[in-house]
Amino acid sequence: MSRPIKHVGVVYQRKGSKFWWICYRDRTGKRQRESSFTEDRQQANKMLRKRLDARDGNVLQVVRKGESLSFGEWADFFLEQYSKPPVRQPGTHNANLRCVQHLKKAFANRRLIDVGPEEIELYLSERLHQRVRVRLSKGYREHGLIKATTVHQEFRVLRRMLNVAVRKRLLTSNPCVMVEFPVTLKGLFRPHYVTWSEQQKIENNSIPHLRNAIRIIAETGLRVKKELLSMKKDQIDFLNAVLWIPDSKTPNGVAEIPLTKLALEAFQDQVSISGNGEFLFPSDLNQTGHLRSLRTAWRKALKRAGVPYFRLYDLRSTYATRLSDGGVVDEWVIQMLRQGDSQVFKKYSQMKLQMKREALDKINRRANEMSGVLTQPGSGGSGFDTVLTQ
Repeated sequence: MSRPIKHVGVVYQRKGSKFWWICYRDRTGKRQRESSFTEDRQQANKMLRKRLDARDGNVLQVVRKGESLSFGEWADFFLEQYSKPPVRQPGTHNANLRCVQHLKKAFANRRLIDVGPEEIELYLSERLHQRVRVRLSKGYREHGLIKATTVHQEFRVLRRMLNVAVRKRLLTSNPCVMVEFPVTLKGLFRPHYVTWSEQQKIENNSIPHLRNAIRIIAETGLRVKKELLSMKKDQIDFLNAVLWIPDSKTPNGVAEIPLTKLALEAFQDQVSISGNGEFLFPSDLNQTGHLRSLRTAWRKALKRAGVPYFRLYDLRSTYATRLSDGGVVDEWVIQMLRQGDSQVFKKYSQMKLQMKREALDKINRRANEMSGVLTQPGSGGSGFDTVLTQ
């Protein structure tokens, strides 16, 4: 019979060491000893309680691994497991690589648990004061200051990395939650709502294939690069007015999409000008056989129409807003957008703010002063009653 364990855990001083040590038993009963790396007995007791809580929650090994894991090691693991295709798109992975390259310069040798809010705020401040450096054959050339949006993207990647670490229980909380970005970003995550008159103005100043793309995105909410530009003609069922999406950004994106009359007309017009190939938006300028971007044509169309620049992707947000304004409940809008997370819908529904402002402009501040309503003294001798005029 094994000896009874008298103590759940103890804090003690080890000969030859100035730090307090802790001793406890894991779930298998094996004795564990480790230094608290502090000369404060209360801090050592706090560490012991955390170890016991982690043991009881069956995450002791994960917690101890997190304390020994460096930021550089975690960054490499994140890029390999959570950034590469098919988990993320190639463009997203390339953006993550660029951001992590700068993050590792600042935090690579630090322990993951030592990256706190103060260190992150200092990093952001330093990056905002750095200049763009372009590599040349004989060194580097410096340009203007780094854009705030570039630094904010690095901050978003860092927040994503640490959120994954929290889910893996390598961290108790994400320090980015306590960090406020030091400068104001104009227009970030503010989708532009395209009114119908504005859309018609842009279409009238667009080349034919761009005009069809604008109408299709606004009527179906398709993603530009992943779903629309790579589309093949056999995905369209003109008889039943249905579009089939076999590959998308997310698993929920793979679905059948019903087509409106306007969308069907735009598809028919695009088929008539696309030639005999298999792609709806063909191109001989790249190996894929289809267009890869509409950015140049989009910028020129906006300039000719006299409309300030906004992203073509915002037409997807316009699609969601028009559905909501038409009385479609949010759950159905999420399904029409083919999104798996309801939180993502908040990004698309932000344009409702402009529509609310338009509604406020219609307030009738003289509503109780209509010509058909008069006031007269009340029968009780005090106050007034409202009666209709005869």
